[in-house]
Amino acid sequence: MRTEPTSVSPAPPAATAEASGQPTVMLAMNESSRVRVLVPAIRDRLDQVARVLPVGPGDSFLEDNAVRAALSEVDVLLTGWGCPAITPEVLNAAPKLKAIIHAAGSVKGFVDPAAFERGIQVSSAVVANALPVAEFTVATIVLSGKRAFRLGAEYKLSKHKPDPSQLPGNYGTTVGLLGASRIGRMVAERLRAFDLEVLISDPYLTAAEAAELGAELVELDALFSRSDILSVHAPLLPETVGLVDARLLGLLKDGSVLINTARGRIVDAAALEHECRSGRIDAVLDVTDPEPLPPDSPLLELPNVFVTPHLAGAVGNEVARLGELAVSELERFAAGAPLHHAISPAELGRIA
Repeated sequence: MRTEPTSVSPAPPAATAEASGQPTVMLAMNESSRVRVLVPAIRDRLDQVARVLPVGPGDSFLEDNAVRAALSEVDVLLTGWGCPAITPEVLNAAPKLKAIIHAAGSVKGFVDPAAFERGIQVSSAVVANALPVAEFTVATIVLSGKRAFRLGAEYKLSKHKPDPSQLPGNYGTTVGLLGASRIGRMVAERLRAFDLEVLISDPYLTAAEAAELGAELVELDALFSRSDILSVHAPLLPETVGLVDARLLGLLKDGSVLINTARGRIVDAAALEHECRSGRIDAVLDVTDPEPLPPDSPLLELPNVFVTPHLAGAVGNEVARLGELAVSELERFAAGAPLHHAISPAELGRIA
């Protein structure tokens, strides 16, 4: 899908908007996000369903007098990357606000819990961002089953073709998923297409729910000791920082593969480097700690470690999928229908 600069169209007269029943929307995202997320076809849909105000916040909703005054008219904040904090003071200035629709991932960093207390609906496009991560992870799992990353790196160095009879494969491989997040569930569902044994560990998941995903629910130690490929899908929370420590990494089988497309700080960086430098395990890392890695990090040179620059999530034309989901939510809101991707207050404590 081609992207091109998109400007905020002027708002129609208030009487026309009220007569049409269109919600009044303020865009709260930086210009780069607006251009990438609201590509022309999606912007056209937005303009057909809503009255989009010609002003929006920069670093704050309240410092610019025009933005502050416009908040009094707003029914919906359509937010994205670069949205300033939506504080109780901002909510006080927006008495008509009924919904915050986020055309990006987590809302935890900028939506104050007071929004939920006031009955404001909050929706996120996290599912649209999760899909490419799940696709990337599944592709990585399949390639890891054949140890394609390590063997490819060794082949470049030695030009020696390995004996096919000595190579691992994907038939009957045990894949462990650490976390039944949206991404973890999407990965489990997609792995049904392969001849794999799938394990999953998550304190909020039941055995029946795991079975519905085509997986076996196991305790953390069993996940690590039984998996040939271990993929991290836990959210980054205080209790998950360093969760994958030296002890858990030590439970992995010799020759196993650790995949991390979640957050680098979930895995103990020193312990991971130790295991990889020893050559005992392989790693495929789309996220690291720190990020980016320093230029002299051994992880960038080891043949058994494959590092990508945090690209598993929505990038390039995939970003438009976030805008499409958000505008679809706005269309439902305008029609008086339930939002499909609403976030509940109970979820705030468990999402990244």
